Amino acid sequence: MHYRTLGSTGVRVSALAYGGSSLGSAFRDVDEAEGIRSVHVALDNGINLIDTAPYYGATKAEAVLGRALRGIRRDRYVLATKVARYGPNLADFDFSAERVTRSVDESLARLGVDHVDFIQVHDMEFGDLRQIVSETIPALRKVQAAGKARFVGISCLPVRLFRQVLDESPVDQIQSYCHYCLNDTALGDLLPYLREKGVGIFNSAPLAMRLLSDDGPPGWHPAPAGLRAKCAEAAALCRARGSDIGKLALQYALLNPDIHTHVVGTASPQRVLKNIEDASTPPDPELLRDVLRVLEPVHNVTWPSGRPENG
Repeated sequence: MHYRTLGSTGVRVSALAYGGSSLGSAFRDVDEAEGIRSVHVALDNGINLIDTAPYYGATKAEAVLGRALRGIRRDRYVLATKVARYGPNLADFDFSAERVTRSVDESLARLGVDHVDFIQVHDMEFGDLRQIVSETIPALRKVQAAGKARFVGISCLPVRLFRQVLDESPVDQIQSYCHYCLNDTALGDLLPYLREKGVGIFNSAPLAMRLLSDDGPPGWHPAPAGLRAKCAEAAALCRARGSDIGKLALQYALLNPDIHTHVVGTASPQRVLKNIEDASTPPDPELLRDVLRVLEPVHNVTWPSGRPENG
């Protein structure tokens, strides 16, 4: 396992991180005992960063993770969670100082810890950016000052919003998803800016929320039909070459040393081990070239997320 330092935080994290959304049954119904084993397998095999949120499974993911972490020394893992998103609808967001402050305490109780390492504003494109800059982030800085979080971060889908917020309110870390993978490298354009700011970078969903998998994306996936079709074509090409597109996608994302960690969600112990094995070797250059050629017509094609003014 390779380790990288998250920007100016000084925190060393594994290049692969454990994504907790699967513990909330985001992709399939997960047996709790299996999910707990997957956390232990990850930690025992060098993964030291775990990312979760109260939104995942309506707090189920945090609760299961808390049970998985019982009895494990706190210095064995770096823990990140989020605030402000609590359900699938716009009414389920609350970026107010009062709610996010209370949310941190609720997460700490579910996780069974006295602090998290990173507290992040979840999917900030669904909020008023003025409120996030002037109220939400300052509230999380108070949480930090109280010792309940070591660092403050932000997350969203539209890449341009990171610069918009960071220009006004410095944060320690960002989490981007579906924007540094085989079909979409929009995050790459922002890397020099983030490096200058000393910001730690979580690249979540390097398999584009299973667009880049043999099974294909779940039904709720928001990708347009043309993007789905091209990803399926790329997956078929990999199968014809005796490989699989998920492996290639993970290997490709890991090639960029300026991205500190890649968050992959799975509650399968076997899949955790497979991801670690896949990440240990570089991609086949000819296969990578041919897959990128297939995906070129849909490169950086994305989907809307959040308020219209933030999209």
